[in-house]
Amino acid sequence: MARDLEVRTVVDALVDALRVRILGTSLPGGAAVTETDVAREYDVARPTAKTAIERLVAEGLLTRGAHRSARVPVLDARDVADLYFTRSCVESAALRQVAALPEVPAAAEQADAVLREALGRGDTVGFVEADIAFHRALIDALDAPRLSRLHGGLLAETRLCMAQVQAHLLLAPDAIVAEHRRILDAVAARDAEAAATAVEDHLARARAALLGHLAQH
Repeated sequence: MARDLEVRTVVDALVDALRVRILGTSLPGGAAVTETDVAREYDVARPTAKTAIERLVAEGLLTRGAHRSARVPVLDARDVADLYFTRSCVESAALRQVAALPEVPAAAEQADAVLREALGRGDTVGFVEADIAFHRALIDALDAPRLSRLHGGLLAETRLCMAQVQAHLLLAPDAIVAEHRRILDAVAARDAEAAATAVEDHLARARAALLGHLAQH
């Protein structure tokens, strides 16, 4: 039987390369990402660079004002507090519904396994991506497209926060893994309040760590 191969375009590869640099913080907050620089550094055509940059803008990993170069967003304490407060409101309410489902969402279990693998490899970017996938899978399990779109927008904005948590070692990765397991165990037990509390505590710890880091720097 023939095996399927993953088809990747030059744009896909370029987006992945830039995403790794942003989430790995080698492109720090405020750094400009121009079509000219990207085209030169990666030896690609400017239209290819432009498409890759626009993809990252759509993901929330870059921002672009009118007639301005794209930049890595700078998130201040107010942004962090607001993002995590909003996520906590959305995810705690959603987890009460997820706990009523017949079984634990398979995609969330899979993301949890990938998270553990990334931890074992010391793969910071992979860890962040798996963390994002875990939270997205829990919400997507409710099959509510508007809720998923709302939550997806919040995740896009908080991705950089999560990268900072890992880059500056603000929370032990194994503690994050344990907190995810606590969430899944509560869902498996169909304990709505425990699931909501687990995700609230999980997000509160990340929020406190980031705000503490920002206060010191």
